[in-house]
Parts: sequence; structure tokens; C-alpha cells
Amino acid sequence: MKLRAENLVKVYRGRRVVNGISLEVEQGEVVGLLGPNGAGKTTTFYMIVGLVRPQSGHVYLDNREITRLPMYRRAREGIAYLPQEPSVFRNLTVEENLLLVLEAQPLTKAQRRQRMEELLGQLNIGHLRRSLGRLLSGGERRRVEIARALAAKPKFILLDEPFTGVDPLAIEDIGNIVHDLAKSENRIGILITDHNVEAMLDITERAYIIADGVKRVEGPAHTLLQDPVAIRSYFGERYTYSRGHGAHQGLRARAEAELREAGIAPWEAPETETTPKEKEPDHEAH
Repeated sequence: MKLRAENLVKVYRGRRVVNGISLEVEQGEVVGLLGPNGAGKTTTFYMIVGLVRPQSGHVYLDNREITRLPMYRRAREGIAYLPQEPSVFRNLTVEENLLLVLEAQPLTKAQRRQRMEELLGQLNIGHLRRSLGRLLSGGERRRVEIARALAAKPKFILLDEPFTGVDPLAIEDIGNIVHDLAKSENRIGILITDHNVEAMLDITERAYIIADGVKRVEGPAHTLLQDPVAIRSYFGERYTYSRGHGAHQGLRARAEAELREAGIAPWEAPETETTPKEKEPDHEAH
């Protein structure tokens, strides 16, 4: 199955912020949408999600046009959306956040509980089941949001700035989760946009670079760093990529090295269950 956009155009106040952009995502692959601020990538992303309606152009799920379907209808068709802003219910526990979504599924009570346990295990958040949403760290919150998206068994997940407000070690973990979702038996297609260039290049197989409302270049993520058009329109001449493509485990090593320099040995920390008393509400900003 393929999620496809063709010749999308969006005009704001007489200016074409998106001018004829086409892209596609296959099930089982991770595709990046990159570009500088004001390039039109966010508007493109929102048109695919269903938050913004294009002036012209089309969005297809396989050969079925979904351009005018609202977000909730696209969700029913298997397109999940994770916004940049926190979307967990702050005063509900992790369990309650998941059950709220599962209750909309045609499942018995026992099946809902079983599916919830599967999601808690898959995202490694079982120890957080009774933690309130407002007490989760940025990385923990992202895991819960991904678990909620998976509750509806989507074919595609669209991730908007998933690394915002997340510490380096959590970025590493989220990258691994995204990779595993694409390569799992369900072969979920992932479209992701974020300003964290290294994390994006690590986990994406292909990427599109958008600038001034048009698609400047596309291709395998690891080749874009040598592409002169990509360098001029996005990376810049001085940008250097410190890790090899696909080696997102390198981020953990670098983060742990920084912790060691600060006199902290992360591998010595005991693995204890996280409880609301151990968390502070302001951890989301970290």
C-alpha cells in the first residue's frame, strides 16, 4: 500500500507557500520531509494529514483519493497522526490514555485489556502504567503517544517533530522504535518531519528536501549530504554529519560520553520503577 501526494498547491495571502509538491510513502519504509523554516514542508505535511486543504492537487491512499476526507476519516482508513504538541491527557494515567483509544475499537473488554498489555510491552512503558500524563518526561510521553497511535492498527503514521523536547537518549530510543515499526510484520509506513537533521538522516531511508515551496531534491537519505542542491537549499556548506547512515546507536554512545565527562555514569544507575513521586511536572520541557 502507498500513501501518495500529487502536485499539492497551497496559497496564503496571494503567496504560493506550496507549489506543486509530489511525494509518496510505501508501507514498510521511513521517509523524511526536510527543509528550512518557511519552506512549505509543514504545510505540505498538514495537507497530507488533513489539517489543511490544498487549493489544488491530490492525496491518495493507494488509488483511492482522500484529498477531501477529514482527519477522522483518514484515521479510519489507517493514517495515524502524531502532532508536535503533547497529546496525552495530562490527568489520566498511561493505562487510561491507552484504554480511551481502545474503547473506540470493536473489542471486548478482555480484548482491550490484552491489547493494552501488548502495547505497554511493545513500547516498554509497562512500568509507567499508573503514572499520570503530566508527570511523564518528553521521551516517555512520546512512547505513550506512539502506543496510542498503534492502538488503531494504522497502515501509516505521520510524525510531526517527534524529537522536540526529547533528550538525546530518548531520541535514540524513538529512532529505534520508528525503525522497528517499519520493519515489523505490520510494515507501517512512516512519514516524519523534524529539525533534528542527524536523527532524521539516521532513521529515514529516503528524504525529500523542500525549499521556497517546491521540492528541491529527493533520494536516499545518506546521499543527500553530497547533493549540491541539497547543500545549497538546506544543509549549507559547513554542515558535517558525524555518524554513518542508519547508525543511530551512535547517538547513545555520544550522549553517554557527555554524561561521563560530567561525572555521571549512566550504566551504574539502578533500574527502578518510575512512579509519580519520582517525576516532576516540568520534565516535559527537558
